[in-house]
Amino acid sequence: MALEMQVVPCLRDNYAYLLHEPQTGRTAVVDVPDTAPLHEALEKTGWRLSDILITHHHEDHIGGVMRLREDTGAAIWGARADSHRLPPLDHALAEGDGVALGGESGVVLDVSGHTLGHIAYHFPQSGLAFTADSLMVCGCGRLFEGSAAQMWDSLCKLMALPDETLICSGHDYSLGNTAFAKSVEPENPALDARIAQMAQDRVAGRPMAVATLALEKATNPFLRAALPAMKAAHGMEDASNAEIFAHLRALKDRF
Repeated sequence: MALEMQVVPCLRDNYAYLLHEPQTGRTAVVDVPDTAPLHEALEKTGWRLSDILITHHHEDHIGGVMRLREDTGAAIWGARADSHRLPPLDHALAEGDGVALGGESGVVLDVSGHTLGHIAYHFPQSGLAFTADSLMVCGCGRLFEGSAAQMWDSLCKLMALPDETLICSGHDYSLGNTAFAKSVEPENPALDARIAQMAQDRVAGRPMAVATLALEKATNPFLRAALPAMKAAHGMEDASNAEIFAHLRALKDRF
């Protein structure tokens, strides 16, 4: 039975995600920017929190973890490599480890780049991947700690997931990300269609941080770095995939 998911807006542009396994009643949250919106969502659903899954150490992703732990008794999961700057972990994880949530087991991916020790959680049965600030809607996270080569490697891991996977990222940066994407691929019809759909979604108040991997591959410039047309457009026909990715990331930093 697939996990039930609820997207919970937090702070100014963050998102947390509640995951509920209906057979056992186990409920996890991916990242805790703040506690009040999560308590409200849990009260509305009647779900009881059992697990807290952390992606990385930035305060806007872990700021409410300890308070939520005190309020619910939920177990905390996070990266062993990042444990020195995370709240105390009940389960320290590395790439390839499993995260059991009732009848489904998620798989941990090391997606370092935005930070070192950043992890993502992929739940294959439910077709969900929680990527936080690695792969984002029409973009990727800024390289605060890792290298461009590390981030490209992380994005390649995520691109290898099934196309129908829902990518659930940590922020709504959709306006800036789509504007940049349009600047580097002005004649991408899939991107034009996505921008139009996003405008409708924004008016309707729908969450802007979830999309299929297939849509990301069609419109996200950072996932399109390996395409010959992208390299040619930047005069980098002989560049490696990681080099053109680094070029695009530097352009976005100045955008």
